Amino acid sequence: MQNKRHNFFIILVANFIVAASATMIMPFLSLYIDTLGDFSEIFVQKWAGLIFAATFITAFLMSPIWGRIADKHGFKPIMIINCFGIATSIFLMGYVQTVEQFFVLRLLMGVVTGFIPTSIAFISKHTPKEIAGKTLGTLQMGSVGGSLFGPVIGGALADAVGFQYTFICTAIAIAIAAIIIIIGIHEPKIIQKKKSAVYSRKNVIWAIFHHRLILNVMLVTSLIQIGNFSIQPLLSLYVSHLTTSQEVALLAGITFSAAGLGNIAFARFWGRLSDNIGYEKVLTYLLLSCVIFIIPQAFVTDLWQLIILRFIFGIVSGGLIPVTSALIRREAAIEVQGEIMGYNQSFRFFGNIIGPVLGGIVSGYGGIHSVFYTTGLLFLIAFIVVYFIRKLPKQYMDDVLREHV
Repeated sequence: MQNKRHNFFIILVANFIVAASATMIMPFLSLYIDTLGDFSEIFVQKWAGLIFAATFITAFLMSPIWGRIADKHGFKPIMIINCFGIATSIFLMGYVQTVEQFFVLRLLMGVVTGFIPTSIAFISKHTPKEIAGKTLGTLQMGSVGGSLFGPVIGGALADAVGFQYTFICTAIAIAIAAIIIIIGIHEPKIIQKKKSAVYSRKNVIWAIFHHRLILNVMLVTSLIQIGNFSIQPLLSLYVSHLTTSQEVALLAGITFSAAGLGNIAFARFWGRLSDNIGYEKVLTYLLLSCVIFIIPQAFVTDLWQLIILRFIFGIVSGGLIPVTSALIRREAAIEVQGEIMGYNQSFRFFGNIIGPVLGGIVSGYGGIHSVFYTTGLLFLIAFIVVYFIRKLPKQYMDDVLREHV
């Protein structure tokens, strides 16, 4: 028990460091591209979008692979590889000469961008099912907190020491997280099991697509991420329409952070509540609440209204990822839990890729207001899926896995 608490605290701190470091370069991504040549604004915007998405594309492909390796050889080695891999990629980004080199390094970074999902799977595997929601909700506070402070720290560093040294500082911070993992994490020895067709990659994928709850929770996870990411790149532009202030970047940061603060404040509460009354029930409440609080954001006339609504939206959306992760933890067979969590993370990354693209297309045709309506529709579809899946007969993952062998 003492080891579990110790491991949890170490992972919480490491998640904060990695999430903060990974988001430190976000505020000046387009500015850094602009320093690599004499480019037009359209060129910079196009490449900023491509370079931002590049990491998610390779991460989408690699997540299940890292999960499967972790199931066989342990989560600690994978977390260490991920940290040093991310640190090396970011360090080299400070020395790129062309936009194409920057793009390639972001792609390579995606290959090893599995630290946070791997750490979640590690804690999940060693957490009793009865408290999985509360534990994963608390763990999310680390990564969300890091994501909130990272851009602020990164922007301040870039202004103070320049882009190159910011990349170096970021790489050092992530390397420190790796050292913390090496020294602080104690993982029980993995007992190598005999190879079995039941847990083959092909059979696991077949079982996911034939387990109604797991498949639909993964689809819901994608819808959640598409909804969240569709508005994020447009938020600063929307803020500029609501204020006459010259400090648009600061106000956009405050608006963005409002949802994160709500998220941090209530993630643990939703996790604990779902442990007590049921994950599916809490998930339906949260998804419906997201619909209720996202659509009014299209009708605001003052910035303070948007900030309040973003904060409330953050409160209700803060439980979505811990609850869906706890659901996967409950249903997945322990022997392939890392791999199944990896596939769930791939669905999340897929949403991260599609969201900004969808938001750009929708806003191009109907304005930014229409993105809020579209996001509300996505959350409504997710609510309907979870509501009806609750009423279907229960399946057991072990039975589904053996059914196909």
